Amino acid sequence: MPAMPTPPAIVIQYVGGPTAIIEVAGLRFLTDPTFAAPGPYQSGSVVLEKTASPALSADHIGRIDAVLLSHDQHADNLDPAGRALIANLLTLTTPAGAKRLGGESIGMAPWESREFDAPQGIRIRVTATPARHGPAGIEPLLGDVTGFAISSVVPRRDLVYVTGDTVWFTGTAEAARRFDPAAVLVFAGAARTRGPFHLTMDTNDVVEAAVAFPRAAIIPIHHSGWAHFSQSQDDIIQTFAILHLSGRLRPVSPSGTIVIVPDEAAAPVR
Repeated sequence: MPAMPTPPAIVIQYVGGPTAIIEVAGLRFLTDPTFAAPGPYQSGSVVLEKTASPALSADHIGRIDAVLLSHDQHADNLDPAGRALIANLLTLTTPAGAKRLGGESIGMAPWESREFDAPQGIRIRVTATPARHGPAGIEPLLGDVTGFAISSVVPRRDLVYVTGDTVWFTGTAEAARRFDPAAVLVFAGAARTRGPFHLTMDTNDVVEAAVAFPRAAIIPIHHSGWAHFSQSQDDIIQTFAILHLSGRLRPVSPSGTIVIVPDEAAAPVR
C-alpha cells in the first residue's frame, strides 16, 4: 500500500496590516491587500489614518493564485492600491463584496468552499467562515465580513484559519468546532472607530481563539499600521505570558516569515 502523503508545510510572509502571503503546496494566497502609502483614507462615514507603509510593494509580492478578502468596504482591508491589484486576480470574498467588485471576484457564503489544484499535486480547499465586525447588531453599520479556512483534501488536514475582521462570537466558535488548523491568522488590535466597543479581536478574544484551536500556532496580525488600533502585538504577548500560553504564540513583524509544519512545532521566525 502506498504511503499516505503528508500535509504540506505552511509559509506565511507578513506584509503589514491585514496583508499576508500564505503559501501551501505551491499555491499562494494573499489576504486583504493594503499597499497604499500612509495617509488618511475615507472609509464609509469615517476617515482611517494609515501610519505605516507595507513591507513589500505590490510589485514585489510575486505570483498570487487567489486573494482572500475578508471585506471590501473598509480602506484598512482594501485600500486604493490593493483595489487596483485585485482587478485581474481571482478574489474570494463576501457575496455583497463580489457584486461591488465585479471582475474575477467570487462571493462565498459561510461554509461554502472552492477547491484548487496545487502545483505540488495536492488539492486545496478554501471554505468561507462566519465573521462579525464588532458587537451584535453592528452588521447594518459595517456590512458583511468573512473569514477563511484552508485545508488539504488528501491528506485530509486543516491548515490555516484566517479570521478576517471579526470579534470572537458564536460564528467563530462554530468554525473551531468544524476545523482543526495548524495555524490561526488572527486579525487583532481591538480596532475602535465608532465608540468604546472594539470591532476586531482584543487580547481576550485572541486567548479564546488559542483555547478553541488547541493544535494551532496563533499568529496575530492587523494590530498596527493604522491609528484606530487600541491594542498592540505587545499587549497580546504580555497577555499570553501572564496566562502561560506563550508557547502557542508566533509573533511576526512586517517582512517576517513563519514556517509551520502541521503537527510539529512552528519554525522560528526568520
